[in-house]
Amino acid sequence: MKTFAPLLKKISKLRILVLGDVMLDHYIWGDATRISPEAPVPVVDIAKDTWTAGGAANVALNIASLGAKCTVAGFIADDEAGRKLTTILNQHAITTLPTPGSGSTIVKTRVLVQHQQLCRLDRESAPAAYQFSVQAAEALLRDAIEQADAIILSDYAKGILTDELVAKVTKLARSAGKFIALDPKPKRKLKFRDLDLITPNRRESYELAGIEPDLHTPYPKDEICRRIHRAYATRNLVITLGEDGMLLSADGKITRTIPTAAREVFDVSGAGDTALASLVLALAAGAKLEQAAHFSNAASGVVVGKLGTATVTPEELLAYVAHQS
Repeated sequence: MKTFAPLLKKISKLRILVLGDVMLDHYIWGDATRISPEAPVPVVDIAKDTWTAGGAANVALNIASLGAKCTVAGFIADDEAGRKLTTILNQHAITTLPTPGSGSTIVKTRVLVQHQQLCRLDRESAPAAYQFSVQAAEALLRDAIEQADAIILSDYAKGILTDELVAKVTKLARSAGKFIALDPKPKRKLKFRDLDLITPNRRESYELAGIEPDLHTPYPKDEICRRIHRAYATRNLVITLGEDGMLLSADGKITRTIPTAAREVFDVSGAGDTALASLVLALAAGAKLEQAAHFSNAASGVVVGKLGTATVTPEELLAYVAHQS
């Protein structure tokens, strides 16, 4: 496989703006050797707590880890979780643009026992608490969009991305001649159009296409790509298919299927963030869609071999590709 070193050098000169649902990922690590006398549930003896950036903030972390500069815009409250999240992002030289809002910082807490997830606890406000006006968005984001090489909209269905906000950001990006991508959550029925890239997974692609999945029939890839393009006029579509790799489509027509690069899957947490970040970085650096997909596939292959929400460095990526060759 061709080395990604020249592409990584170009990526190091980019600046990306990420707008979306930022959150703090909290991990509780421990062991469970007995059942509670109070209820039929395991008792977890906690060994340690760790925190990292999650959601759109993890997309930003992946961008910074691969060597590009990054600004992230999302709701970060003036609370303990918000301060912790800001510190994590600043430690990775990520600039934060906290957006207006009235809720609490979103926190996902995962309890892991012997490296297996036992449960997840979510702390978040109602979606309306994270929304802000188009006027506030324009004032906050115009300069950041003009300074960026690409814009990523990272939707985790928590409320910050509204139809009006997406339309305004798309208009600003188009006016400035910037690449714009979206990782969609179709259950929200978010309106978008005229983007450069969207990256749904298999289930999300069915929803975007308006097709009900049928376990007894093959994945209708041609029809799904046609329908998504007709509905959203997106230039490039990359559907992540898990162990079946990535399906690439341009202007509604399938161009290629890239087999998965992962040798061993340990944890898929955050793998979609890595795929999105690396795809956009490669395309913004001038790569063709197929090369960008190979780059993204390799980056995701590194991340799923790690436990928890993780990122990939240029050194890890080059070593991974060299080992596969």
